[in-house]
Amino acid sequence: MLSGVRALVLPVSQRRSLDELTQDLDLSSGDTRSKRSAFWTMLTLSSLIAAAGVLTDSTATVIGAMIIAPLSTPIMGIALGSVQRRRIGAVRVVLAACAVVIAVGVLFTLVLPDNYDLLSNSQISSRTSPGLMDLVAALATGFAGAVALARRDVAAVLPGVAIAISLVPPLVVAGVCLGQLAGSLALGALLLFVSNFFALVFGGMTIFAALGYGTQADKAAERPTRRTYAAMGLLFVVVFVPLAVNTALTLLINSWTNQAKSTAEQWLDDTPGASVTSIDMASRTMYIHVRAPGDLPPVKALLARLEGRIPDGIPIVVDTARGRRIDAGKVGG
Repeated sequence: MLSGVRALVLPVSQRRSLDELTQDLDLSSGDTRSKRSAFWTMLTLSSLIAAAGVLTDSTATVIGAMIIAPLSTPIMGIALGSVQRRRIGAVRVVLAACAVVIAVGVLFTLVLPDNYDLLSNSQISSRTSPGLMDLVAALATGFAGAVALARRDVAAVLPGVAIAISLVPPLVVAGVCLGQLAGSLALGALLLFVSNFFALVFGGMTIFAALGYGTQADKAAERPTRRTYAAMGLLFVVVFVPLAVNTALTLLINSWTNQAKSTAEQWLDDTPGASVTSIDMASRTMYIHVRAPGDLPPVKALLARLEGRIPDGIPIVVDTARGRRIDAGKVGG
């Protein structure tokens, strides 16, 4: 069964040798000086491009940084080394690379004004609250990347894999958030990177082991060691639990904002020309953005309507299109 799947995924005619994979993924083999020079040069440039793209909220620029970022090479090297039961020093390279990219993000915050709103930037907000679907997408991308590396005829998909698996941008975002002293946002960006890191290593180990690259190095080793599986299982739990919690919290917040929107619309029914433009939550406070040509109904009536629809104790702020902000108080307070 396994041999049939292996032949389907990786025909013998398209199979890359273990030596070829090692030359590509192990920065400590072959011409190490040239490999490391290329790695650190491209990593620094991709970090600078990503930081510029993040701060200018430019998707195209960030994608360009993702294409040239070489960080997936040592990460997939970790996967290959784990399957072969040997250490190649890739973990130290990845940790040092993470430190460099985060430092670049911190340095770029020196040009930001003190009142810069991080969450108003889509490149930042989209990378500070990862959920389970991010992990699912990253796992699929990890499998695709490992298959692309193992086959000779699908190398053209690697740029697409580089775009799909976000490595350098979340580290830059973490650095930017740290530079702005937004610790919770920085943790969210780091969680996204860790989940993508896990996905690449897990996908690489699974594919490389299934395709027999481990047995070529050690005939007695049909699978990675139990210690490796235990480490990967622990990493999965560490990544899965916060992503699951964040996903559940996001679903709850969406439910609350939908309830609040319908309630606020009912509150404005008797005010001609008034409408609810949007509702969002920040710092545990719900902001109801409304547009009205005249005066608004009493906000106490809104709080009364919201009781039982959203949890008690959530502060409500009504933000009008004319720049007026009304602190309505807390639900149930």
